[in-house]
Amino acid sequence: MAHVLILGTGGTIAGTGTDPARAWAYQAAQLGVAQLVAAVPELAAIPLATQQVAQIDSKDMAWSVWQALAQALDAAMQDAAVEAVVITHGTDTLEETACLLHHLHDGRKPIVLTAAMRPATAPDADGPRNLRDAVRLAHTAAGLGLGGVVAVLQGRVWAGIHVRKAHSHALDAFDAGGAAPLAVLDDAGEVLASAGAASWMAAWPRGEGMGWARVSSPMPPRVEVVLSHADADGWMVDAALRQSADDAAAGDPQRHAQVLRGLVVAATGHGTVNAGLEAALQRAAAQGVVVWRSSRVARGGVTPREGDVWPAAGTLTPAQARVALQLRLLAAQV
Repeated sequence: MAHVLILGTGGTIAGTGTDPARAWAYQAAQLGVAQLVAAVPELAAIPLATQQVAQIDSKDMAWSVWQALAQALDAAMQDAAVEAVVITHGTDTLEETACLLHHLHDGRKPIVLTAAMRPATAPDADGPRNLRDAVRLAHTAAGLGLGGVVAVLQGRVWAGIHVRKAHSHALDAFDAGGAAPLAVLDDAGEVLASAGAASWMAAWPRGEGMGWARVSSPMPPRVEVVLSHADADGWMVDAALRQSADDAAAGDPQRHAQVLRGLVVAATGHGTVNAGLEAALQRAAAQGVVVWRSSRVARGGVTPREGDVWPAAGTLTPAQARVALQLRLLAAQV
């Protein structure tokens, strides 16, 4: 029987605390994904299967977890019984995982990420509704032949390539950097068209199709994020270059694999960079380090312009741009 596969990775949605009155005092990733499903009786009408891929606080997201997730997704895409996949995730790095999956996925089946801002033991726990909405949306999207990566949080559907955490603690903590949600869900979990999208089905994203094997490398290219700010003199970049030179000269293959390959600058405004930092980035580029520009501003991103010295990362956040650059560098190695 066709079913929705729910992959668990931990996060606040699986978190528990001992005092409901102090919901902020909890430990993430304590409940298994099967327990999360059992707590939402409304899901009983939809055929489901569960798999625990990881059990972490998403602040600790790592390449090895992404590899395990990619392997599970690869298997799910090849399994004719799986119509769609839902991933329970932590909120802190959801935007990075969503970006990664968008680039890897070929859009054959829907992949829906969801999360929670409150632990499962909180009186106002948002995880059950978010999980219900994610499963229903995944099931609906599969029936309509839609693929691609989206995220569902607090009744809003966001494209995986655009979603980002925009508030540190509010229940409605996510947006898309100024883009409208693809759709909204009512209190019963029914899909409504977004006021900003003529047709949520037409706006549904497709993946870039790099393939799940893109993350099979045991160690990703080292890409770091550096912030442009007042008095930014490039000290951090130069320190990274010195460390990278030491690693390259060490004769240790593991250290050599950690040589700096890329830098994403979280620039001011529309991609502007402090002159001191810019000089250091030029030194890095002269040594073969690939430099991309993102923006530290919440909305708008950085669009390419004639005469750009370094590529613009578009609407990607600095953290998402780091993931995208890693994947581009891996593609260049093939």
